[in-house]
Amino acid sequence: MQIEKLRGKRLDDLFDAILALENREECYQFFDDLCTVNELHSLSQRMQVAKMIKQGHTYATIEKESGASTATISRVKRSLQWGNDAYTMVMERLGEEQ
Repeated sequence: MQIEKLRGKRLDDLFDAILALENREECYQFFDDLCTVNELHSLSQRMQVAKMIKQGHTYATIEKESGASTATISRVKRSLQWGNDAYTMVMERLGEEQ
């Protein structure tokens, strides 16, 4: 896991703050303060790419519809194949898994 290099109190504090958010509006407010527009765009784009990969879309379709680069699509696909199954876990919890 790549994140193991960052594990510690600072990251724990960030995750605890995210877990303390109670609704979508609080998420908008917190992430507006926390992240740049480009960072939020990248995060939301990766989630969209993961959904599209799970739905069986081609790289060309994903690239066209999401605006993601093939490098981003490849990275998300690697995470889906060899990662911690977190994308799948979240999609299942949201009822978005095929």
